[in-house]
Amino acid sequence: MTGWGLAVLERLPLDGNERVLDAGCGTGQVTAALRDRLPDGGVIALDASASMLDRARDRLGDDRVTYLLHDLLEPIPIEPVDAILSTATFHWVPDHDRLFTNLAAVLRSGGRLTAQCGGAGNIATVAAVLRDLGQDIAWDKVFPTAEETTSRLERAGFIDISCDLVPAPARIPADDLELYLATVCIGGILDDTPEEDRAPLVSQVARRMSEPVIDYVRLNISARRAP
Repeated sequence: MTGWGLAVLERLPLDGNERVLDAGCGTGQVTAALRDRLPDGGVIALDASASMLDRARDRLGDDRVTYLLHDLLEPIPIEPVDAILSTATFHWVPDHDRLFTNLAAVLRSGGRLTAQCGGAGNIATVAAVLRDLGQDIAWDKVFPTAEETTSRLERAGFIDISCDLVPAPARIPADDLELYLATVCIGGILDDTPEEDRAPLVSQVARRMSEPVIDYVRLNISARRAP
């Protein structure tokens, strides 16, 4: 499990008997560690991708984990949970007002939301290079400021809100940069690019970057559902 995922989980106080929603479980890496902290509780592993849920189920099985294929833009069809955890997901949800309203609706009074996602300035260098090449990497993503997120959480009924942006640049070995860009950073753009043009596009992006550094900016979110 990646260090940043563990760091997010460590910010969520748990007694071990809670029922927790993992909002965007992906392949279940963070979910596995979350379940370990809930020996007398359970996890609802939610993701909008059926293939991701299949991989999570392969990793975790059915012990204290319930799986839910669902879009976070729609009301979540579950009974209220004690807490919500989310890592590297919210920036994929285009309407954060709807997102936080839907989360608040399934979080019990006083329950805690702990999350991390891409924030304002995330992968700005890659985005600037792509704009010069006529591409928009952020067309399907939201990288909000801490202030915007605080306001949205307040409107959704959260209190005790803490939001902060943390620069987390990642230096990629030069020989691995093109593969990293293609698989991690600009895969969505490549999906909509003719196959014969994909490798040349990735090469152009890599050549135009001044150094092989991805300027990640993470938005940390902590809040409680108002009583």
